[in-house]
Amino acid sequence: MSEKPWVVTVDGPAGAGKSTLARLLAAKLGYLYLDTGAMYRAVAWAALRRGIGPEDETAVEELLQELKATLTLVPAKDGRCRVKVEGRDVTAQLRSPEVTRAAPLFAQMPQVRKTLTEWQRAWGEKGGVVADGRDMGTQVFPWAQRKFFVTASPHERARRRYRQLRRQGFAVTFDEVLKEVLERDRQDENRELAPLKPAPDAILVDTTGAKVQETVRRMWSYFPRHVPRGVAGGRRP
Repeated sequence: MSEKPWVVTVDGPAGAGKSTLARLLAAKLGYLYLDTGAMYRAVAWAALRRGIGPEDETAVEELLQELKATLTLVPAKDGRCRVKVEGRDVTAQLRSPEVTRAAPLFAQMPQVRKTLTEWQRAWGEKGGVVADGRDMGTQVFPWAQRKFFVTASPHERARRRYRQLRRQGFAVTFDEVLKEVLERDRQDENRELAPLKPAPDAILVDTTGAKVQETVRRMWSYFPRHVPRGVAGGRRP
């Protein structure tokens, strides 16, 4: 009997490059790329659209039940993870500054964390998943066969985020983006529930000044020659 496909986690702060690296690793392995950050952004986007704030726990709980039936993650041809809510592709809208600011507020809510952790584990139950986020290796998949923690200097991460937002047409300044990156780091590292930190057995990867393909090759060197391949099915928790 062939060995069950692995679960691989790629954690790190905003702008470190973990999403790109996780997507490329998933492609090399033939695994599903699970963009868990997009799931939290989807909650924030849906809440903002309905005028729901993180202080309204009852409304957030009802929203989570609604999203459980309507939120899907769809692998795109380029390996990216597209997010649909009620059949509508909202992927591009999840990267707006408004959603970026709101996402950490909802992510630190216990019921949001608990619900999305359950969904993420459901996607990874059969293996064959590369999951990126902030607590994949510490909280969601502590049993993962390979764990990476990707980081870069705050200025490097702000530059990447600034270029991305400008390409998408958002009128932001570099100083605004840097301030946002530093504030997000503070929130993620100091929250009581699942703070951002490397798992004890995570492999540390610094992407400051590094080219993407060089980093992928470095990460790939930590896999055995005959790592189990194959995609685990399932798009909805």
